Amino acid sequence: MATTDTATNKHKKASILPWSPLVAGVIVIAVYFGTQIAGALALFAYGLLIRMSNDDIENWLTGSTVAQFANSVIVYGLMAYLIYLFAKRYKVRMSTFGVVWPRFKDIGVALLGVVPYVMGYAILLTVATQLFPSINVEQEQQLGFDTSQTQVGLILTFVSLVVLPPIVEELVMRGFLFTSLLKRFRFLGAAILTSIVFAAAHLQFGSGAPLLWVAALDTFILSIILCIMRYKTGSLWPGIFLHALKNLVAFLSIFIFKIT
Repeated sequence: MATTDTATNKHKKASILPWSPLVAGVIVIAVYFGTQIAGALALFAYGLLIRMSNDDIENWLTGSTVAQFANSVIVYGLMAYLIYLFAKRYKVRMSTFGVVWPRFKDIGVALLGVVPYVMGYAILLTVATQLFPSINVEQEQQLGFDTSQTQVGLILTFVSLVVLPPIVEELVMRGFLFTSLLKRFRFLGAAILTSIVFAAAHLQFGSGAPLLWVAALDTFILSIILCIMRYKTGSLWPGIFLHALKNLVAFLSIFIFKIT
């Protein structure tokens, strides 16, 4: 890993990327949906291999913490690996995307981001619900892992929700996509576009439930703060820490303290 770069050379680094922002957007969308399909197919194939019926496989995928953990490992592992392979294909170092050594002060930067994130979300949610009263602020995000009751199950859930998503989603969104967008757009444009894509990914398309607009608003404002951190520090780690802290609060409230 390399040391962090400063905000003044972000556009210089982005300008030498051999792909366009449009290509980066297509890659992110393809990686996101492709890995979801790959994870489901891999686990379904495993179920067939051990001679499970289709109904048993479906129940296993939706009701087993181990299966959901395996799916998370496959999906997030593939996401990170595919971005790495794409960058390697063009001989672009991962440090270009903010993959650098973490520093102790990154934790402090992450904590500084809590207040603007919470305040920004409160303001955005208030405005959105005034403009669109039909938004269901009580709708819950479908996280899976509903059966996590044992100590092992909670550990697997913790890794799946608090560890893997912050690391990989920051690499893909605030690392690869945001940096690629800086090739053509100034900070604000790149941050907004990145945040729209990130928010759209949390709408729960294809879940059968209504679109989760409250989560989209939440992740949009979170992404804006994460983009600022990435741009100012040149590192993904402050964003990873803040992202993990947010997910940790959700994990504790849902699975430990069971706050509804």
